[in-house]
Amino acid sequence: MSKAKRASNEGLWRAAWAVTSLKDAHEALVRVMPAPDAEPAVRRAFFLRSAEVYARVAEIDRGHHHEALYWAKREREKGEAIAAATDAGRAGDGGGDR
Repeated sequence: MSKAKRASNEGLWRAAWAVTSLKDAHEALVRVMPAPDAEPAVRRAFFLRSAEVYARVAEIDRGHHHEALYWAKREREKGEAIAAATDAGRAGDGGGDR
């Protein structure tokens, strides 16, 4: 990723972190969502970071507290599943020591 793209992406993440409603969180996170064919590490980082955004929103947007907690859990589980699949893939190929 180029330096300019990385800086732009970080700006979008800062905007996502600053949201105060569940609706705004959804809209902000769509802007930083990686492509479905992005590297697993990139997708994993997105899901884990978006889980943090939703968890924060759950404490601010009290009218959507439980829904935001659901989204935080869902995103965290998706990130953890990618990590587990990546780890399982490494274990299946001899740990990459070939």
